[in-house]
Amino acid sequence: MSRAAELASILETTASLAIVCHDNPDPDCLASALALEAIASDHDVEEITITYGGEISHQQNRAFVNMLEIPLESIDDTDIDAYDCLAFIDHSQPGANTELPASVVPEIVIDHHPGDPVEAAFEDIQPRVGATATIFVEYLRDLDIELTPRLASALLFALHRERLDFVREPTRREYEAALAIYPDADLETLEQLYGSAFSPGTLDAIGRAIATRERRGSSMVANVGKTAETDALPQAADYLLNLEGVDTVLVYGIVGDAIRMSARSIDPRVHIGETLGTGFDELGQVGGHHDMAGGRIELGLFADTADDADELLEFVSDRLSRRFFDTLNLDDDR
Repeated sequence: MSRAAELASILETTASLAIVCHDNPDPDCLASALALEAIASDHDVEEITITYGGEISHQQNRAFVNMLEIPLESIDDTDIDAYDCLAFIDHSQPGANTELPASVVPEIVIDHHPGDPVEAAFEDIQPRVGATATIFVEYLRDLDIELTPRLASALLFALHRERLDFVREPTRREYEAALAIYPDADLETLEQLYGSAFSPGTLDAIGRAIATRERRGSSMVANVGKTAETDALPQAADYLLNLEGVDTVLVYGIVGDAIRMSARSIDPRVHIGETLGTGFDELGQVGGHHDMAGGRIELGLFADTADDADELLEFVSDRLSRRFFDTLNLDDDR
């Protein structure tokens, strides 16, 4: 039995399904949730809810949700216990990257990020694939579920934003998945999504990152200050990675009650997920792939040290930079 058929067999006996996105979901997570909703509907699941924690702050992600009319419900407004089946999409570890407590264990887990087994009834974690959307395109084809233009557009945009646009280690499966769904996608919708403008908050965060950047060799660290837009961090990291001679970037800032981090690397010698793990695992939740990673450090560790964001960032900036550069074995050559 194929993995898609195994998933279908579980959904056939499911009356209600809560699809849980990771906090601050991106297009890969949202499109994958939409695909699981389509599979569940095709197998007569009566009640389906897509839920998420955090916020959707990236302007493209907001446009993605609005233009594709993705029905979302906040975790805070979702009675998880009322559903007889719970699915984690694009994340796998209970209590990590989700507002749900670690005691909540899903029945379904589908992800492409590295992670320990969860012992869910259905678990498909494929770290060798470049996007969770790729897995779902293959499921949909295997189950012979007809793609609507809306779903095809969501999955194609997700594949491009996750891997293909940046050529971030896409696998052959990403290209094959994109080719398979391209004929059904609405290209006008995709063009509008790519044309989404920067929000003022994101532009301010990128400007702060440019102004505070610190470089050693081909690596760089910068902070975006305090921002309400979590997705401004990876956008700033992507922007700084365009600087000539720079191949590894860490961007951090204060978002809500935590210091958030986003890292990128195009240096084949650097596994940026392992780098963050080595440097910051004892301080908070960190992890990721060979080329992209992130994490958060609760402010409780630093809260007694400063009364405002600027003082706090001044206090932690040297420590975070030093840890990052030390992990990369880079001396202070200033």
